[in-house]
Amino acid sequence: MIKGLYFAALIMTCLFISVSAGAQEKSIYNYTEAFATDFYKSNGTLYRSASGKPGPSYWQNAASYSIKVKLDDKMNRITGSVTTTYINNSPEDLDFIWLQLDQNLFNNDSRGQATIPLQDDSRYGNSQNTFDGGYTIRNVRVDSQSDVTYSVSDTRMRLNLPTLLKAYGGTVSFSMDFEFTIPKYGADRTGILGTSNGNIYAVAQWYPRVCVFDDILGWNTHPYTGPGEFYLEFGDYDVEITTPANHIVVMGGELINPEEVFTKEQLDRYNQAKSSNKTVLIRSESEIINTSSRPNKKELTWKYILKNAHDVAWASSTAFILDGAKINLPSGKSALALSAYPKESNGGNAWERSTEYTKASIEHYSQKWYEYPYPVAVNVASNVGGMEYPAISFCGHKAKAANLWGVTDHEFGHNWFPMIVGSNERLHGWMDEGFNTFINDISTEVFNKGEYNIKYGQRNRMTPILFDPNLEAVMNTPQNMKERNIGTLLYYKPAFALHLLRNEIIGKDRFDAAFKKYINVWAYKHPTPDDFFRLMENETGENLNWFWRGMFQHNWQMDQAITNVRYVESDPLKGAIVSVDNLGKLPMPVEIEATTESGKKITVKLPVEIWERNTRWTFKIPSTEKLTTIKLDPRNVFPDINPENNTWNTK
Repeated sequence: MIKGLYFAALIMTCLFISVSAGAQEKSIYNYTEAFATDFYKSNGTLYRSASGKPGPSYWQNAASYSIKVKLDDKMNRITGSVTTTYINNSPEDLDFIWLQLDQNLFNNDSRGQATIPLQDDSRYGNSQNTFDGGYTIRNVRVDSQSDVTYSVSDTRMRLNLPTLLKAYGGTVSFSMDFEFTIPKYGADRTGILGTSNGNIYAVAQWYPRVCVFDDILGWNTHPYTGPGEFYLEFGDYDVEITTPANHIVVMGGELINPEEVFTKEQLDRYNQAKSSNKTVLIRSESEIINTSSRPNKKELTWKYILKNAHDVAWASSTAFILDGAKINLPSGKSALALSAYPKESNGGNAWERSTEYTKASIEHYSQKWYEYPYPVAVNVASNVGGMEYPAISFCGHKAKAANLWGVTDHEFGHNWFPMIVGSNERLHGWMDEGFNTFINDISTEVFNKGEYNIKYGQRNRMTPILFDPNLEAVMNTPQNMKERNIGTLLYYKPAFALHLLRNEIIGKDRFDAAFKKYINVWAYKHPTPDDFFRLMENETGENLNWFWRGMFQHNWQMDQAITNVRYVESDPLKGAIVSVDNLGKLPMPVEIEATTESGKKITVKLPVEIWERNTRWTFKIPSTEKLTTIKLDPRNVFPDINPENNTWNTK
């Protein structure tokens, strides 16, 4: 999901929050609570190791899909069928299967629509919604048997199996016909954009998808109400999409019949783009209104495949300009970056650079963290502000310059979180949005020699917002947060926390090695928060329970204060004795800078362990002359909510 949408709200909020919000004079710090040894509530198992890695008996189920659909661009309706092959690798037999029916969110009777307050301008819908969507399901079969029972409850469907699906590898195939009307604005994740040359259909969450059955909760059947995103099984996709012949269809997958759907000229340019480091126009703006720029047929069927992914999405339009370029991968393999956008998005440092941005983003993440696994990366201009699916992103059609780079980089960064590392976004949104925002920051620093990188004077400038005492905790579910707080809690606070760990507590080299290890060992698997926490501790050798507890599990505030300064034996030549109190509940390392009368600066750094059994810490500054100033956190990197008590000046 786009983070720029939340950034503007975050900045506006900052204008109304005092820098000293939540400050107190009396310490509320409890070191036995902060450093308690009971952070992990369970031991490691054969499924999930105490080291944070998948255990020797780790298992997960799999779901593959064969889908055939047709787009009716007069009725804005999709009809088709899906056959799902489901493999039960769990240690127990299953007598039913749960599926997600996300389009049912757009039914006026859905729980998601019912939970939107009258006064809220929600991106997920509104209480005055007149669009009444949702699925029509027909012809449900299990292993070709039509005598099956099923029930639909809001955005979920329970399919009862005629015979038990055996544990440890049992396989079942089931199929159904489905249809739905595409919402014009579908929770900012799917929709229809009108342009001068026709509609752009951004189609996502469009077929019945199997819920995850795991070793944590069994069936994960949390209803889709909007804020929480996805948790899906991995598998293979075989998709056929039939549209009017004047449409161009793009999907996050390999197009296996390009010679049937492109003209000869377009096919030549398409193949040229696969080997070009510069953007190649496959279909230009001038061709859009030229009927000969499409095959002379009534309809065309676009055939795509995608391997080892947990979802697919696509887009279709008569209005698409299409361009592409080669993505170079560390192994020597390559992928194809594609951009599809209308003429209204072309020019003025806008979507004509989309493929450049897509290519650069994916090449960076592939080099830094884990190689991109998909054959294509498609960026689509739409009325969706920013939304990610495997190998395809929907981004705002009006975005340009830094905004377009930012949303493109963010949405394609999601291919690592959660498309490769398949965490449960419905419950732990910060594990994809926060991790992705963190790697976006690093990517933006290096893109085109820092073209869009903004250097801020203070890393902790957002402390009043990120640590507002009225916020929920990061580890709440997205559904359990005020919508206005989602940007803070899912995106910016977790990203800030990871930067703090990387730059100030662990160090870049050790952090990067551990973070890369996390991606590698959990690629195409389902990690939990505990798995991440444990792995980072085991790989770096650090006890970080205090950090996870205060920054993620709770919304604790940090407030360090200089409370006393004196010279040793009243003699400035012998050094100064300084006392620092930990007033807030959140412990952090201490960094202090003293300035002498001659202008010399002396820095003292103390580890967080000083707070393991103390609320006040007294230490010596090895100065040999009078001091004029002593300042806590001189680089402004720690989230101290009350900087007013961080400075001592000589009287």
